[in-house]
Amino acid sequence: MTDRMAKCMTRWLTKWTRKWTGKSATAIVAAPGHHRGRHRPALLVATLLVSLLGLGGCDLAGGLATEALIQRGPALEPRDGYVVDHRHPARGHNSRVHFLILHYTDENQADSLRALTGPRVSSHYLVPLPTRRLQNTPVVFQLVPESRRAWHAGASRWGNRVGLNDTSIGIEIVNQGPDRPWVGSELDAPEGQVRWASYPDDQLNALIPLARDIIERHRITPEHVLAHSDVAPLRKLDPGPAFPWRKLHEAGIGAWPEAPHVAHYRTRFEREPPTVTEWQRALAAWGYGIEVSGVWDDASRATLRAFQLHFRPANFDGQPDADSAARLWALLERYRPEALGVFESLEPLEPVEGS
Repeated sequence: MTDRMAKCMTRWLTKWTRKWTGKSATAIVAAPGHHRGRHRPALLVATLLVSLLGLGGCDLAGGLATEALIQRGPALEPRDGYVVDHRHPARGHNSRVHFLILHYTDENQADSLRALTGPRVSSHYLVPLPTRRLQNTPVVFQLVPESRRAWHAGASRWGNRVGLNDTSIGIEIVNQGPDRPWVGSELDAPEGQVRWASYPDDQLNALIPLARDIIERHRITPEHVLAHSDVAPLRKLDPGPAFPWRKLHEAGIGAWPEAPHVAHYRTRFEREPPTVTEWQRALAAWGYGIEVSGVWDDASRATLRAFQLHFRPANFDGQPDADSAARLWALLERYRPEALGVFESLEPLEPVEGS
């Protein structure tokens, strides 16, 4: 064990043995006839610290060990001036988390970590690049406990909820985005062909189990797995058109329209496109924070661009077309069929298998 590891273990063991016993770790070991079994919290912290020190600094390792210990803590938890009794858990509760929001960092890994561990922005998780592995298993960084509010979504809206930091978990993915400056407030692409950084399979193999675990534990519905650009379409483009949303859907993460239904609606909209009001109502019904004004303004274009980035990334110019409308209506039919009631002339198809 290195001096760094020893100092880190001493620091965190002292904290937690005093918390649960009122004694130092040294006093416990030195006491005649002491019983090791009574001090398993301290041993748990030590075990976790040894496992985690190789993946990050002392603060990261200690913080993760602390979070795990709280989750598996004792029935009686001494705090400053009082004791908490955990022996009567209520059944009437659910997760505060309704959304999973995915981002790219637009930076390399070192700069991403520097920004996300600073005082201005944060996320719950960071998926690194190059991928790190421990015993052949992908490693991701947890920067903020899920019980805490990370600062990742900013000014954001989905459905009737605003300020989604309160109700979401954020995953940042190390990815450098476009090869030239382009911010979400710019509706037109920069001059020339823009190239977007790819998401390697090794990185996706870390992201997919992480996202599936979060979705399962918090019971997040497919239509609530979102891009940063979905919840802030006037400001953001991430995770960008190179992000493989369909591949994630096939792995059980997020929404995707059924191909036969897309074909059905495409044929219909090629004959008679939706009106501007219908476009705006449909985008709002899916969840976007768009006003139904009957005027195709910059906010409408930015919102449709966000939808296209997610569900039709081959062309995301924000202009209405039959294919985008078909994908939107097919999504509503699959996940929010009650919303189709405002479009009485468009009868949904019968359910199909295997798509």
